[in-house]
Amino acid sequence: MGGPFLRYLCFSPIITNRRIYNTASQLYCTTVSSITGSKSRDEFISLCSNGNLKEAFQRFRTEIWSDPPLFSHLVQGCILLQSLSQGRQLHSLVITSGCSADRFISNHLLNLYSKYGELQAAMALFNVMPRKNIMSSNILIGGLIQNGHLDNARKVFEKMPERNLATWNALVTGFTQFEFNEEGLDLFSQMHGMGLFPDEFTLGSVLKGCAGLKALNPGQQIHGYATKSGFECNLVVGSSLAHMYMKCGSMQDGERVFKGMPVHNVVACNTLIAGRAQNGCSEGALDHFNLMRMAGFRPDKVTFVSVISACSELVTLGQGQQVHAVAIKDGVDSSVSVLSSLVSMYSRCGCLEDSVRAFLECEEADVVLWSSMIAAFGFHGQGEEAIQLFEQMEKVGLEPNDVTFLSLLYACSHSGLKKKGTEYFELMVNQYKVKPRLEHYTCMVDLFGRCGCLEEAEALVRSMPIKPDGIIWNTLLSACKIHKNTEMARRISEDVLKLEPQDSAPYVLLSNIHASAKSWGDVSNVRKAMRERQVKKEPGVSWLEVKNQVHQFCMGDRSHPKWLEIDGYLKELISDMKERGYVPDTNAVLHDMEFEEKEYSLAHHSEKLAIAFALLSTPAGAPIRVMKNLRVCNDCHTAIKFICEITAREIIVRDASRFHHFKDGNCSCGDYWL
Repeated sequence: MGGPFLRYLCFSPIITNRRIYNTASQLYCTTVSSITGSKSRDEFISLCSNGNLKEAFQRFRTEIWSDPPLFSHLVQGCILLQSLSQGRQLHSLVITSGCSADRFISNHLLNLYSKYGELQAAMALFNVMPRKNIMSSNILIGGLIQNGHLDNARKVFEKMPERNLATWNALVTGFTQFEFNEEGLDLFSQMHGMGLFPDEFTLGSVLKGCAGLKALNPGQQIHGYATKSGFECNLVVGSSLAHMYMKCGSMQDGERVFKGMPVHNVVACNTLIAGRAQNGCSEGALDHFNLMRMAGFRPDKVTFVSVISACSELVTLGQGQQVHAVAIKDGVDSSVSVLSSLVSMYSRCGCLEDSVRAFLECEEADVVLWSSMIAAFGFHGQGEEAIQLFEQMEKVGLEPNDVTFLSLLYACSHSGLKKKGTEYFELMVNQYKVKPRLEHYTCMVDLFGRCGCLEEAEALVRSMPIKPDGIIWNTLLSACKIHKNTEMARRISEDVLKLEPQDSAPYVLLSNIHASAKSWGDVSNVRKAMRERQVKKEPGVSWLEVKNQVHQFCMGDRSHPKWLEIDGYLKELISDMKERGYVPDTNAVLHDMEFEEKEYSLAHHSEKLAIAFALLSTPAGAPIRVMKNLRVCNDCHTAIKFICEITAREIIVRDASRFHHFKDGNCSCGDYWL
């Protein structure tokens, strides 16, 4: 009998005395409990948690009207179903029922709007809530951060009369998540100064900020605090510490933290694998991937991105294919991030068709995946295909970023498309408002230089708003070598050597330019300068993978077990080549020696040794893939065209600049890249 009166007393908007409200609410809940019973209430909650909102509302409509807290379970059901429309209808019902003043229900509605990016509705609700608490503000801050509105989140934070640890954690995490790492560290410092004790989530976020800044010293201080506070063995903190050290280049410290953790999980394993891959220990990354699987951990998409990247760095196609097979088996091969890694891996291993296949498997490609595929076309010298893909990307409504344009300009440079490259550079700056980085200018200098527009290239370097580095000057110096502009080369070399006096590249390029002009005295002077400054030339190395084993060759190196067979086969091959018109280009030998010595030296360049070994060790008709750390010389480029025709093999060579696909006596670069 007292139900209607108590309901009126509890939820009437004229009740302002909190003590009366609480007393009435307690009396009312007791009465309702006796009417509905716990069994009915549990059944209602079960229906909501299983997403059966319509049935729950129809069967328990009377109880909902008499027990307003049940509205919160309906709201939770809307969140579960991701049904914003039902949530809005429920909000209207809450208002008409007079329950909108209930803070508990309002917080659930606030959570609904915040979770699904309805920030205007969330802000409007927050502003009219008569009794906000810390949780109300925390929910709104979380929603704003989740949608990238960091400034608004900070404004809400600053207006809060009081804050708890969750409030600080939300903001610190938000700033580090969006790579505003300095702001995140500053907030952590303020929090610590106010006497609040950080938990594992605070420490994990702030260590991520240290990793982003590569701030080793603050990271070490936080490590000390974590050790004193007993958090070092915590999975979240331990993984974050290992990540921080590895990002800062301290692999040993990162490995030590990892090994000191009492237990590991997939996140911890991912941290170690990514750290090894990023610090040039790709083989170690693959080793731990195998150990991780043997230990019973199931890799996720983050694991596969790192492991595939490691295969990409090692250029081990066989291992990359095996990892791809595991990704398919584990059901993560359709992830956009994994497919992007596969596109890059197959491209770097010389399998452009597999890159295209991986790209086409993705139904909802993002900018990263499109950019990876554009880069793959460019790396293989297919500039027109890269341009077509870029135009297709624009048509589907994706906005290119700085990486997309870098890949596109690279493609134009490697295909000699000067006009198109210039147009896209202007498009990037004027239409898309992307600020050019040094790498973009380097592509343009390379584009101009290889097309023979050396003065235009030099003018761009000297007029650009960014300070030039050694790479861009070396790019121009390389163009001088191609077009035999000795005068400009001398001038450019002075700028390069001032910037990077210990880099061997400018000395070698200048020496090559003088050698091509038969200026042996100048060659001697360059080499003397290298000796005096203790600059060492990087030796040419070629390698290839046969039956999952990597074989490496250096010029004239006789250490390979099959050296005698390789040498004998090369002699036969060169004899056949000469009968077909091959003439050794002794200009490629940059030493003053007899003709026979020059010819012997040319015959034993590392890529020729690698190709001869591959022809002896692989089935007839199988493509050959060789990698080289330096540029392919003119003589080797010509020789490989003869070899691929004689042996009826496709030979794919990746040098320091690009891929060369040799088939039927031709190269995919059209001899442009010599």
